[in-house]
Amino acid sequence: MTTSPPDAGAPHKRDRVRVPVAALRDPVHLLALGFGSGLAPVAPGTFGSVVGLLFGLAIAPFGWWTAAAITVFATIAGIWICGESARRLGVHDHPAIVWDEVAGMMLVCLAAPATWWGIALAFALFRLFDIWKPWPIREVDHGMRGGLGIMLDDVMAALMAVALLLLIKNYT
Repeated sequence: MTTSPPDAGAPHKRDRVRVPVAALRDPVHLLALGFGSGLAPVAPGTFGSVVGLLFGLAIAPFGWWTAAAITVFATIAGIWICGESARRLGVHDHPAIVWDEVAGMMLVCLAAPATWWGIALAFALFRLFDIWKPWPIREVDHGMRGGLGIMLDDVMAALMAVALLLLIKNYT
């Protein structure tokens, strides 16, 4: 006979901690929660990715190198932003922390074809890899803690999406 742990079926602590809208007054939470997009009641990662897409589109006119520099800065800063927000919330990688999706989507935008279908495909591929978490993304997601752990799985999902976008771009 097998027995379940006492909390089997119970939501994870990270899903039980409610983040109030007032948290957005804190600049760290404002950024980590994707300017409020992470507070969406469903699919906060997708809403955070929309913010990243908007940022990616907004910086594209400044040229690829400038957009890349801004994206790298957002990604590196995100290690501290996400880690500090998680520390303040007392929950590692709370679903409301979506700066990792923002930075990941900005990264994918660097490789997206500048067409409506290219942008849509970039968004869909990033969300696919971020949700599916194929190996080695899943290992990083489960094995690393802190801001680097929060950020790295989304950066890896973005790089997988970029690789697929480049393959599609070069062979179609």
